[in-house]
Amino acid sequence: MTSGRIQSVNDQIATVLITSRDRPKLLEILTSPEDTSIKLEVYYQSDDIVMCLILSKMSLIYRGMEIVGTGVGLTVPSAELLLGRVINLFGEPQDNKPPITDDRHIPIYSQTPPLNTIKSGYGLLETGIKTIDFLTPFLKGGKIGFIGGAGVGKTVLMSELLHNITLKQANTVSVFAGVGERIREGQELYQRLKSSGVIEKTVLVLGQMNENAAVRFRVGLAATAIAESFRDYHKKDVLFFIDNMFRFVQAGNEVATILGTIPSEQGYQATLQSEISSIEDRLVSTENGSITSIQTVYVPSDEITDAGVNTIMPFFDTAVVLSRSVAQIGLYPPVDINQSSSSTLSRTIVGNDHFEIFTGFAELYDQYNKLSHIVTIVGESELSTTDQLIYHRVKKVINYLTQPFFVTEIQTSRKGVYVPKQNTINDIKLILSGKLDAIPEEKLLYIGSLKDAKII
Repeated sequence: MTSGRIQSVNDQIATVLITSRDRPKLLEILTSPEDTSIKLEVYYQSDDIVMCLILSKMSLIYRGMEIVGTGVGLTVPSAELLLGRVINLFGEPQDNKPPITDDRHIPIYSQTPPLNTIKSGYGLLETGIKTIDFLTPFLKGGKIGFIGGAGVGKTVLMSELLHNITLKQANTVSVFAGVGERIREGQELYQRLKSSGVIEKTVLVLGQMNENAAVRFRVGLAATAIAESFRDYHKKDVLFFIDNMFRFVQAGNEVATILGTIPSEQGYQATLQSEISSIEDRLVSTENGSITSIQTVYVPSDEITDAGVNTIMPFFDTAVVLSRSVAQIGLYPPVDINQSSSSTLSRTIVGNDHFEIFTGFAELYDQYNKLSHIVTIVGESELSTTDQLIYHRVKKVINYLTQPFFVTEIQTSRKGVYVPKQNTINDIKLILSGKLDAIPEEKLLYIGSLKDAKII
């Protein structure tokens, strides 16, 4: 067994002098016989000197402390034991419930599944959220990004999806990775899931902003390993949520700075692409089950051209961009129709009806944007009769796509609604056909379907 002593501690790096004949492997966890809560991860070794990232409290470590090897890397408890639980990177409970004592553990590092086992074509995933089901439909087994600046509702939208899909899908479990976000948000999410009855089908893995960079950086990998276990060994369909993918990038940047590596573009680490791939390439569907990945991406200073954001976005099948300007006029969810996109919007995937109505709306929306500039300058009365009809019909669709959420019922006093996708398609078709021209636009704000709101 590997043994040695702490030679020096510099920030989050510990240098260990190995005194045994055995040498630790890369990524092996070293600990201390004095305190087993101490965890050091090996990232470099040369002769009898080993450099480690400190994953536990640095105040517990001192020069000369005895260190021993564990023979294994980072692991988390077996997936089925974690349903309904909140854990940290080390599998320790964060929900004031009893410890998870089972000996079965999953390594957090694994290889991408072989190409011949990867499967696609699981079909569309209905969310019950009108604006998503119509503008940016999700593919089961795909990757979806919620992209936006601070305070535009990324976490709320993700929480609503977790609530809606987990309740509706029988063979589905959810895995949530909280990477670098606020402790308050983790607590609020837990309470929401608990009150809605979704928590029993959900695993929460948290590494929040009070944790050191190395821990935050590995939480996403730990949650990925749990999702893979549900897919491969329990044959489940998995909803994988990560909040926030940009914080994962930031944590990797902090670790790179600690290790003294040379930065690349815009100050990001040179290994940025491979670090993102280490998660994204594992979040795939196989013959055993699907992993549908839903990720929030914080946009620093609302600058969507940021190099970190642009490195993440190519991995997504669907990009839902949330706009601050839309949120400021009180339309929620504040989806930016111009910048959001989905690779699923083709006849073969969404069907002729949806495709025809969407393309018709997209053409009218383009005209609406041009007409909006005219209305702003000279007023609506200067538009022709035809242009006024186009302007009002598109405005009604925009208002119709707002929706009260289940997870914000307490804050808004509006009862949450789930709208089946076909109802959304039929309602928008009705609005664009002109059959609701006599209905005021305000009547369509924050309703469910037109039938439920008793408009038709």
